[in-house]
Amino acid sequence: MLDETLKAQLGAYLAHLKGPIELVARLDDGDASREMRALLEQIAEASSLITLSLGDSGTPRVPSFGIAKAGEKPRVQFAGLPLGHEFTSLVLALLHVSGHPPKVDAAELEQATKLAGPLAFETFFSVSCQNCPDVVQALNILASRNANVTHVAIDGALFQDEVEEKQIMAVPTIYLNGEKFGQGRMELGEFLLKLDEGAAARTAESLSQKEPFDMLIVGGGPAGAAAAVYAARKGIRTGIVTERFGGQVLDTLAIENFISVEHTEGPALAQAFENHVTSYGVDVMKNQRVRKLVLGDLVQVELESGATLRARSIVLATGARWRDMNVPGEAEYRTRGVTYCPHCDGPLFKGKNVAVIGGGNSGVEAAIDLAGVVRHVTLLEFASTLKADDVLQKKLRSLENVRIITEARTTEVIGDDQKVHGLVYEDRASGEKHTLEVEGVFVQIGLLPSTDFLKGTIELSAFGEIIVDAKGQTSHPRVFAAGDATTTPFKQIIIATGEGAKAALGAFEMLMRDGAPHA
Repeated sequence: MLDETLKAQLGAYLAHLKGPIELVARLDDGDASREMRALLEQIAEASSLITLSLGDSGTPRVPSFGIAKAGEKPRVQFAGLPLGHEFTSLVLALLHVSGHPPKVDAAELEQATKLAGPLAFETFFSVSCQNCPDVVQALNILASRNANVTHVAIDGALFQDEVEEKQIMAVPTIYLNGEKFGQGRMELGEFLLKLDEGAAARTAESLSQKEPFDMLIVGGGPAGAAAAVYAARKGIRTGIVTERFGGQVLDTLAIENFISVEHTEGPALAQAFENHVTSYGVDVMKNQRVRKLVLGDLVQVELESGATLRARSIVLATGARWRDMNVPGEAEYRTRGVTYCPHCDGPLFKGKNVAVIGGGNSGVEAAIDLAGVVRHVTLLEFASTLKADDVLQKKLRSLENVRIITEARTTEVIGDDQKVHGLVYEDRASGEKHTLEVEGVFVQIGLLPSTDFLKGTIELSAFGEIIVDAKGQTSHPRVFAAGDATTTPFKQIIIATGEGAKAALGAFEMLMRDGAPHA
């Protein structure tokens, strides 16, 4: 199962086990069970502190296995092979169940140990999903630290019958005590806010009591991270408030054009950004959405939680979000067949017919990836020609299970009130409307700046982008901006980081003219 390199890495990690643990597997004679047995045997061979037995894994699914301290029942379980993006989740689960402390905020960890139960979580994931590990790892931490919590991570591609029964069409999908709890990326802090009654109010009160920042960055993507580092290096009081650290980078699978890094993946780069920022002592406030700016000598940042932060300068780095088609049925069937992440949700549509909307690089790449999983892909492009790079178009046209339709305007997504059954598109050349029978619609038509909360506050372009000058300054002297939310052309990670650094330097220059910043 594991090559020699992975075996060596696994052995190095397992050297940090704090005590004996047991792997308990529920297997049959199937191929998946044989693969799981081989993986578990390799893990057990890698450390004398790990034993493997057959029995009650903690979940009735086959194949599955649980991880437990010696003498205890498993509270952390995997149904399916946790490989791909979830291999890290497996290694961390082994360490955390053994007693190795997780690398999370100490206050969050203490809060996690106090949750009342029983709390039985189930997460449906896919091994190609870069959003799923955050959820799996957060819930595994909860289960490893709190006897009232159990968690089973389920590979949706392996348990297709259950996926069909529950009509799961997007991952990660999370159940709590048999009821749907949430969908999409969530970190430990977000779970605690939902599970711990009163936690949101306590957090809002704590945030409102913070002293004014010299520079407050709004947004935790590449631009925000770079701005925070450059500000902190000036020795000023720096904070960063964000819903999630990493922004759109978290949804990027392969990154091969970030200079000096030949290849990385979005979540890994986002974690590197966050590690760099926190190494400078920046006050990072996650799981917070900004509601409003109130301009003045001290800019006030009002959060949806009810908290208010204050700062002498602001750097807006709010990034962008996926553009919607804005057609009937899209919102109704979001996560029920309409999706925006082919890497995450593609495995759930194995053997089915799907459509990809958009003929740019993102759309063509999505169609190529999906063609290896689904029965058939139909790509719909509004223009008369595809906009993707030639090399991608050639690859797409070489695939036998792909159909390309140009001059197609999607007008409606249709279904049975439970899930998608098809879509309607108009032939822009003839005006005729056609119905396409598909079970999945992957929307890949670009991004919109996340600036709705700024309307009427600072000057925006006709496209909703923040208008900035050469130093990143906006129409208000204390507010700067950087990254995909601004009028700066070419939305690229490396450009966003440079613009973030520039905006921070511009804001610092303003503070120096305004008077010496607080150390």
